[in-house]
Formats: sequence, structure tokens, C-alpha cells
Amino acid sequence: MDILKKVPVREQDAQRRATNFEEVCLGYNKEEAMEEALRCINCKNAQCVKGCPVAIDIPGFISSVKEGDASAAYQIISEASALPAVCGRVCPQESQCEGKCIRGIKGEPVAIGKLERFVADWAVENGIKPRGAAEKKGKKVAVIGSGPAGLTCAGDLARIGYDVTIFEALHEPGGVLVYGIPEFRLPKKAVVAKEIDNVRSLGVKIETNVVVGKSVTIDQLIEEEGYSAIFIGSGAGLPKFMGIPGENANGVFSANEYLTRSNLMNAFDENSNTPIMRGQKVAVVGGGNVAMDAARTALRLGAEVHIVYRRSEEELPARVEEVHHAKEEGIIFDLLTNPTEILSDENGWVSGMKCIKMELGEPDDSGRRRPVVIPDSEYVIELDTVIMSLGTSPNPLISATTEGLEVNKWQCIVATEETGKTSKEGVYAGGDAVTGAATVILAMGAGKAAAQGIDDYLSGRQ
Repeated sequence: MDILKKVPVREQDAQRRATNFEEVCLGYNKEEAMEEALRCINCKNAQCVKGCPVAIDIPGFISSVKEGDASAAYQIISEASALPAVCGRVCPQESQCEGKCIRGIKGEPVAIGKLERFVADWAVENGIKPRGAAEKKGKKVAVIGSGPAGLTCAGDLARIGYDVTIFEALHEPGGVLVYGIPEFRLPKKAVVAKEIDNVRSLGVKIETNVVVGKSVTIDQLIEEEGYSAIFIGSGAGLPKFMGIPGENANGVFSANEYLTRSNLMNAFDENSNTPIMRGQKVAVVGGGNVAMDAARTALRLGAEVHIVYRRSEEELPARVEEVHHAKEEGIIFDLLTNPTEILSDENGWVSGMKCIKMELGEPDDSGRRRPVVIPDSEYVIELDTVIMSLGTSPNPLISATTEGLEVNKWQCIVATEETGKTSKEGVYAGGDAVTGAATVILAMGAGKAAAQGIDDYLSGRQ
């Protein structure tokens, strides 16, 4: 065993997986997990915990894995995280817990995410559930949205004794976990549904097909339904576009629509009620994780796929692992390239995209070097489909129908980072509804902070 290197994790072969929607990463078995856990030096001042937005006792659960006690490891993790099987798959560990791992100074960091995934999957296979509340507090809390922020907040509140109901607008719970992340990264029935079942096992009730702001308002939940506090974790599902000529052509999708139809409505199946157009040559504009997800989905539907991104590879915001997998599968990266117009044929369908080449200039406000146009470098890519993956913003429906709820110029709800407290008494918010589109684990961290804030409020400590 090379103590400086991670135990390799098994994956589907790139050529095979590019033709199916089965999970790419196969994870550790028990022997591999125990071997990897031995690499942890059990730091007294564990920096990895400081890098975790939900503050999992990482050395504690890894110590249990070392001893072969996955059940104890699961209970340690579930004290802090409602979604360990999800986090083990989609968290950017390289910039969080693993990014602070001391073992990584002279070698590779401990594979914390893969160990968390192993423990969570083992618990599902063996019917292990998180521990619930010892006694009830007799107060009702409503949670708006069943994505990672909402599920975390609901799970934490239920664990300490509150009567929690989640209201979900769509027909299935899970939020971005079911509509936004593809099956090959995050299996829906085998992983997401089981995690949601664990939250339900704590006593959380979930009502679907409830559009807060239309079916019922925040004010009605408080004044007529008897909820003592509300958490808004409704996400950010309103897509952004570039505003370039031709964006209204047939064959232009937002990544949000494309992934929702594929992931939630089975549109990748030609026999589904809502089949999606299978492009032959597809461009995905953007460089984040959502862009990689859309590109890899289009590839699996039989297309030649290009990622078009205006900065260089070093500035790609997507996880290194996702970029690596996309390249392995055959995605073409057109970097330092910016679209200027989408072209269409006489019937209004996409036929190509005008682009211009870029080079990196001085750093902008984000610290990244600003892309600037190279004169006389315009060219055309022939295409039949364009997917815009430029980020999302919150839908203003909830804020527009709630008296006294402050939002900023981007329609994000204004809430404190420490507790999620908003301008409206008894109403808390967190996740993408507050920050705009971000990661699953940051949304979970916000849900966790809000659960503590709500408990302090309802217990008279705030």
C-alpha cells in the first residue's frame, strides 16, 4: 500500500459509459474503504472538518471505517448530514474537506467523499436509519422546497422534535437532485429516493404539487395553517440567456429545461410522453458542472457535443473530475470562444452558431483574467442544437406573494448567513433562493444553519 496515494476507485469504461445512463463511478467495497481509511492520520485539529459546510466529524467516522464498523460511521455522519450518499457523489470535496486534508500536503488527500459514499451506501443496503427525536416539541414548521437545503433543514428540525412538512412544487421530491443532476452521476431510485426515505423516517411529511405563491402563500401558512416558522429553500430555477441574436430559434434549450426533461420526465426515452429532440451536433455554452451534465447527457443521446466557453481550461468552474470524465467520454472543448449569434434555417431551426475567439486579459472582480475579443477571429460552428448553461436565478413568485419579504436586485431573498433569518418575522431562507445557483453542499449548510436559527427562535433564544 502506497500511503501517499488514494486507493483507486473503480469506474465504468469511458467508451461503454458514453452510451448508457448507468453510474460512472462504482465506489469502494468494504476492503477498499478500510484500506483508504488507514491513510487518515486522525489529526487533533482536523482541518477537514473546517472545510465541510455541514461540519461532519470526519476523523470520527473514518476511525469507525478503519475498524470495519460502517454502522457507527453512518450514525456519526447522519448527526450532521441528511444526505450522505448524495454528498459522497456530488460534493466538490477537492475544494472543501479534501482540499484541507493534511495528508494532501505530501501526497494525495484522503478520499473523504468516496468513504462517505461507501458508508451511506452500506447503510442503505443494510437498512440502517438515522436516529430521530426522543420527544416532540409540539410546534409546526413548514419547509418550502425539497432540494438539498429543504431536506437538510427539515431533517435537522425533525431530529430535534419539530413537526415538519415540506411543500414541493413538482410531482416528485428532491429538487435539483432529481431534475438537475443526471442519473449517471446521481442515481434517482438507488440513491436520492433512499435518502428522502431516511428524512421521512424522522417524521417529515412531504406534500408534492404544491406551488407556494399560487396553491398557498407564506402568509396563509402562518396565519391560517398554524405554522410557527417557515424555511424557504425553493432554489433557483429561472434560467439565464446571453441576449444574442437568434436565441429564440427552435433547438435552443436552457440547460435547466434540457436536464429537467431528461432526468425527471424520462425524455431520453423515445417512448416517453415528452421525448426530447436528439441533436446530431450540439453546443453547450458554459463551463460549470451543469454544462458538463448537459453535455454528457447529449452525448449519451447520440450527439457530437462541444463545450463552448469564453475562458481557458484553468478557469473552468466545473469540478476537475467532471471535466476529466467529459474529456474521457469524447466531449470536445472549444475554449476561449464566445458565441455572438445563433443561426437558423428557413424553418426557424438552429443551423449553426457564430463565435469569436478570445484571449485572457487583466483580472476582473472575481480574480479571474477577463476574456477579451481577438479581432477578425469570427467563425461559424454548424449545429442543430444549442444548450445555454449560464446559471439560474430564483423564481420571484414566492417573494412577490409574501408581504414584507425583502429581496435584492437579482430577486434573491435577503437572509443572514449565520441563521437564514429574513426581513419577515418567523421566516427563514437559504440555499440557491438566497445565493443564486451554487453547490448542493452549500445549500445543505444553509439549511442546517437555518434549522438552528429556527430552533433558537421558537425556543426563545433569539
